[in-house]
Amino acid sequence: MADQLPYKPKPGEIPVNPGVYRFRDAHGRVLYVGKAKNLRQRLSNYFAPLHTLHERTRRMVTTASSVEWTVVPTDVDSLQLEYQWIKEFDPPYNVRYKDDKSYPFLAITLGDEAPRVMVTRNRRIPGAKYFGPYPKIWAVRDTIDLMIKVFPIRTCSDASYKRAMQTGRPCFPGQIGKCGGPCSQRVTIEEHRAIVDDFIAFMNGGDERFTRELTARMKAAAAAMDYEQAAVYRDKLASIDAVLNKSALVLPEDTEADLFGVAEDELSAAVHHFVIRGGRVRGVHSTTIDKELDISGPDLVDQILQRVYGDAAPADIPRRVLVPVLPPDAAEIEEWLSGKRGRRVEVLVAQRGQRAELLRNATLNATQALMRHKTRRTSDYAARSQALSDLQEALGMDEAPLRIECYDISHLQGTNVVASMVVFEDGLPRKDQYRSFSIAETTDDTDSMHQVLMRRLAYLDRPEEVEPDAAELATSGEDGVVTAPAKRRRFAYPPQLLIVDGGQPQVAAAARALADSGHEEIALCGIAKRLEELWLPGEDYPVILPRTSEALYLVQRLRDEAHRFAITHQRKRRRRDIHTVLSEVPGLGDARIRSLLRHFGSVAALREGTIEQIEELPGIGPKLAATIYEHLHRDDAREAAVEAAGADDR
Repeated sequence: MADQLPYKPKPGEIPVNPGVYRFRDAHGRVLYVGKAKNLRQRLSNYFAPLHTLHERTRRMVTTASSVEWTVVPTDVDSLQLEYQWIKEFDPPYNVRYKDDKSYPFLAITLGDEAPRVMVTRNRRIPGAKYFGPYPKIWAVRDTIDLMIKVFPIRTCSDASYKRAMQTGRPCFPGQIGKCGGPCSQRVTIEEHRAIVDDFIAFMNGGDERFTRELTARMKAAAAAMDYEQAAVYRDKLASIDAVLNKSALVLPEDTEADLFGVAEDELSAAVHHFVIRGGRVRGVHSTTIDKELDISGPDLVDQILQRVYGDAAPADIPRRVLVPVLPPDAAEIEEWLSGKRGRRVEVLVAQRGQRAELLRNATLNATQALMRHKTRRTSDYAARSQALSDLQEALGMDEAPLRIECYDISHLQGTNVVASMVVFEDGLPRKDQYRSFSIAETTDDTDSMHQVLMRRLAYLDRPEEVEPDAAELATSGEDGVVTAPAKRRRFAYPPQLLIVDGGQPQVAAAARALADSGHEEIALCGIAKRLEELWLPGEDYPVILPRTSEALYLVQRLRDEAHRFAITHQRKRRRRDIHTVLSEVPGLGDARIRSLLRHFGSVAALREGTIEQIEELPGIGPKLAATIYEHLHRDDAREAAVEAAGADDR
């Protein structure tokens, strides 16, 4: 493969102005759109030697056949043009958004003669004003039931409204007090429109004004001894309080902000968006994102803000936008948002206090959404079948890998080396067949991988062994002799595919183990941690699975599960070793061991302590403290004695 791209622009041809660039393939399709403050500096990153590029960036630039750019006057103009082109061309290598459309909205149909309040998931009602989305549909219905007691507006269907207006008889919801539109025959169309405006003002965060006005009217009615009317105002205040209690005050009452929590991995991200008006969370929005190119956290925040506010109305843009990390062009985004809103907009990092606490909550929700996004495919039979088929094709296998084993090595700074083996059959984990390995002596991770696979593959040549905990007794023959028939061990079933956590060195070690054990019929690949690429034995370039590939999600899950299982085993062994070291000290029981570890945190910290510091713990006297200290330092004393003896010999 040539190390330079044939369509690379000539030196000095790319301008140094701000602008937007597009990569196109041989058919003219736009593959990627990006913006830059300095086009020459940014594009030079794509035309570096191919071996230095990120794997996914390399695939994009080698797929492309041309690059073009458009110079713009300012950085804000490049921001706007980038958004327009991404929306127009939908480039496959730009991040892709998948809005969670399961959340319901509270909508007011302002385009109707008498606007109606309703629960809907349809965001395309002409002229409608939306609030939310809300996590639970019952929360929206409860809010509407409480709100129409304070602001009686129309809730009935269009057919009921039309029939009521033609006949002069109230609609059925109006007869039972559930509809306050003109169809209830209590208000005119103009009066109803004024109530709708108050409803919208309240939902936009104007609750303080309405609470103050209703309180004043209630007191005035009570002073005039009109207790029935005062009771009506009292009930309305109670409904307002109930609505506000459903949306707890999280920030000062004058706060108007949008807050974004983000969770991401190499291929995907999830965004949890809190809409805060009047200091209260008025709505939430969850979005998942597929990433093709390597994109950092700040750049991802930049893309998220463009997506959220690209088509937003001025009223939907708040005074503050709170993010986990500032985008690289935060000043330009502030200017862009301020221009769309018509007033000053700040983009800030939520660092401390209530804002930071709310950001942690949003990030937790985003993390859970990302987990659901990644595991949703593996729970679907069709998706699992597609994943196995894609993996077979990508690795050039003769058949789909119905049984896959994945291996990972874990250690603590070279000590307590362990390995894990996880098993997936038909795309699902078989946790009863997971295994862990302890490695006594090793030189590095590749040696550990070779040792583990040699031990595991040896069982394939001993199928006659009986599973110790699963032997089945059976009676055979006329003499009633009881025998234990040989049952094939689960460990002896051969996999169609071995996956190791690592790149070329780990794959080479695994391939050597397959050759040494005589099982080269088993397919092999390695998955690199950062780039999510698959390495095959003897290949100079990795296999890059498409971002939307079901196979990539399956391999990711295998790798993550092997890593989790290895870490769990390694931690258990470390805790067991710590307990073993201290349990060898005469006079030191379990209670005192727990007390020492709670106080010092680890055996290493305890070893650094003095006898006087050990004595400070309750129940440990001078003699026991000295014994503990000597036991932990006896190896040091031996080494010192050996060195002294060597010096005497010299």
